[in-house]
Amino acid sequence: MSNNSFHTKRQLTVASKQYTIFDITRLPKQDKIQSLPYCMKILLENLLRNEDSLHVSAQDIEAICAWDPKAKPLEQVAFTPARVVLQDFTGVPAIVDLAAMRDAVVALGGDAQSINPQVPVDLVIDHSVMVDHFGTADALEKNTSVEFERNQERYQFLRWGQKAFSNFKVVPPGTGIVHQVNLEYLASVVMQGEQSSDEPAALYPDTLVGTDSHTTMINGLGVLGWGVGGIEAEAAMLGQPISMLLPEVVGFELTGKLKEGASATDLVLTVTQRLREKGVVGKFVEFYGDGLANLPLADRATIANMAPEYGATCGIFPIDEETLRYMELSGRDAAQIDIVKAYAKAQGMWREQGEKPAQYSDTLKLDMGNVVPSIAGPKRPQDRISLSDAKGEFVKHMQILGIELEDETVSRFADEGGATAVGKDNASESVSITINGEDCTLKHGDVVIAAITSCTNTSNPAVMVAAGLVAQKALAKGLKPKPWVKTSLAPGSQVVPAYLEKAGLMDPLEELGFDLVGFGCTTCIGNSGPLPEVVSKAINEGKLTACSVLSGNRNFEGRIHQDVRANYLASPPLVVAYALAGSMAIDIDKEPLGFDSDNNAVYLKDIWPTQNEINDLVLKSLSADMYQSRYQDVFEGTEQWRALSVPEGETYSWPESTYVKNPPYFEGMTNEAADIPSVVDARCIVKVGDSITTDHISPAGAIGESTPAGEYLVAQGVTKKDFNSLGSRRGNHEVMMRGTFANVRLKNQLAPGTEGGYTTYFPDDEACSIYDAAMKYKQSGTPLIVLAGKEYGTGSSRDWAAKGTKLLGINVVIASSYERIHRSNLVGFGVLPLEFMPQESAETYELTGEESFSFSSLEERPKRITVTATRANGESVEFEVKVRIDTNSEWEYYQHGGILHYVLRGLAKA
Repeated sequence: MSNNSFHTKRQLTVASKQYTIFDITRLPKQDKIQSLPYCMKILLENLLRNEDSLHVSAQDIEAICAWDPKAKPLEQVAFTPARVVLQDFTGVPAIVDLAAMRDAVVALGGDAQSINPQVPVDLVIDHSVMVDHFGTADALEKNTSVEFERNQERYQFLRWGQKAFSNFKVVPPGTGIVHQVNLEYLASVVMQGEQSSDEPAALYPDTLVGTDSHTTMINGLGVLGWGVGGIEAEAAMLGQPISMLLPEVVGFELTGKLKEGASATDLVLTVTQRLREKGVVGKFVEFYGDGLANLPLADRATIANMAPEYGATCGIFPIDEETLRYMELSGRDAAQIDIVKAYAKAQGMWREQGEKPAQYSDTLKLDMGNVVPSIAGPKRPQDRISLSDAKGEFVKHMQILGIELEDETVSRFADEGGATAVGKDNASESVSITINGEDCTLKHGDVVIAAITSCTNTSNPAVMVAAGLVAQKALAKGLKPKPWVKTSLAPGSQVVPAYLEKAGLMDPLEELGFDLVGFGCTTCIGNSGPLPEVVSKAINEGKLTACSVLSGNRNFEGRIHQDVRANYLASPPLVVAYALAGSMAIDIDKEPLGFDSDNNAVYLKDIWPTQNEINDLVLKSLSADMYQSRYQDVFEGTEQWRALSVPEGETYSWPESTYVKNPPYFEGMTNEAADIPSVVDARCIVKVGDSITTDHISPAGAIGESTPAGEYLVAQGVTKKDFNSLGSRRGNHEVMMRGTFANVRLKNQLAPGTEGGYTTYFPDDEACSIYDAAMKYKQSGTPLIVLAGKEYGTGSSRDWAAKGTKLLGINVVIASSYERIHRSNLVGFGVLPLEFMPQESAETYELTGEESFSFSSLEERPKRITVTATRANGESVEFEVKVRIDTNSEWEYYQHGGILHYVLRGLAKA
């Protein structure tokens, strides 16, 4: 119950029914309030409603009211999300932690039922399906069967959680991707509280956090939410507000409209590039301008989805008529739509065309008419390339790798009877193979994976229909994908094949090999499945730089497939086009994709649909009843799901399993926190450069048989075919700590000349795996550190990147800068994040990683401390670093050894 110090609580009538709201228009200095960005108005309402003098004070509310957009953020506030969403890769370990907390709270003398979600929690099982089978009509059925076979132990555990915890629902496998399910079904835009005897039900903005960085997709619907690690999400589930500095808000003005031939994917890649160049890490981004009138909700969601790629906490759009149109289209209740409109207008949160912009910390502008067809790669989403430059940029990339490709390459189509060969042959490596009865030559740059996948683009009917039309037109010209291309279609919602079927586009997609392989996050998360053996063997034999093209949001090194070194993000229709071309070394903007039956060259422009064609088919094929019918039994699941046996009891029995294991986080825990420990004579176990992602730290893909994680599974009697992935094994800390820093593309500077999870153990100068070295250091009681460059922890909100770090015995990370979520996760698991001073780095002090490191005291919670690095010859260097524990609450979490320990001790005492 709010203190209501500012007397903003009042009644709102919608369709003759009374509701309670906390009205920000009743606050003083309305000129200032109404000039706040939309996202800040949501935060302001959140504080008004949750004012309790403990977590939220009147001074906190005044801080938002007086927010200076140009000032450096200093004020701390406590944001209380209304709900939490999880996906299964991150959701399983979250529920494992809650189950372990139930055991621990009982051991501390508390009540097991005190560990229960205090807000609604939805977990969508979407990350476990893999593309083992593709290009056949029964691929979906086969992949689903394999998914259940592999993940039965995990799914039984989640069924137990669904019964044991209140406020917790599970969307079963085969339904869709969490962000698309959230956009199309879970989100209400404005939430409604319970009716009480004292007053009408409360209305308040739908807000959330999710254990996936792309939770921001929901920002496209006007809902404020962002990705957090599982650690923060668990705290939010248990009723803890999220402590944060008042954000800087960057306004991004959109004008004009996309021109013919440009897609929402091209727009979002352009926006991502612009915002990365601007520098918005840790900031809110809010889109405004008259161009929003030309931006359908699906396009907005596509842009919001990629906020992690441009580095922002969120990328939000305000509520307007387009929001309501989408709610109606996606089958939302008419009464709910009326509530959203009335509430948004009453709170001054409604966008009108031509309105005066809010006050922002900074702004930038984009005329959408200047957007051109684009791709991004080969290893970062922000590295946008105009399609017309794609071939040239790939040639440059190969030169960087030390491989010379001639500026022009021979056209594959000369062998198919093409009238003219394009360019001339090159002297680069190639390997002859026979696949599906065809003799082929695999070369550098060949596309071996073409995947229409991911929440980002499969949520957008326009680009999906465009892909279907490209397939249809290609078939009419007699074109087919190259035989070495692994093709797949993995939409994020069952609505997608429904409208593609109605549009008559599923058949042509399937004829080109884009059969349904699953409803979930596949290639984009690394669940791309095995390549055909002959292709994989050729890549490794010829040391070829093979490529993937996917309609996803992530293309980091080692993420998509271990055999694929160059990965490109593209729109779904371009994915189809690259499957036809079969190579990144072909200029698909100018060179032919193939030849028709009359030996005429077929170019991309010949099969590219017009915007009118796309729009007409979307209008004819998409309807509200499609959404309603697909979501009416969303929590029921298949017969396979319902048939799973479910363990009983309010605490988990922890049966023998290689998937779900009781973690050691709370072993030996007492009721009181210890003093902040000092770190003396620590050794460096990992030293890395810039842009190290959470995929580098905690990969989600395949498990190598000769890696520490693989050796552990073999010792447990698991055969290689049943290894599954590191992402699916996140409920087992033994696997995950062995998989930490085990990305096959990690370049640890302490193990020069290697790739993967290797290091040098000091002082013996012994080369070994990072896990083995960590265990040796643990035996000798030696604390460990990581040295890193800029943007450490970029990418997914992967709490295991912090958990694994801690379990290896790493106490401190010193980096030049951090991505927001990972820094928070480190603190949340008791790892100290330190930051070099501006313009400084490990190189500034000639640190090799061979030194021993000691740190000055943290007892007084300083903003800076001194590091002493002692070299092998006894010389030492001292330097100052920032302590990146940013709020008082974070200091509490750190002193307790982590946020879960802090919450647990509080509940045990209650």
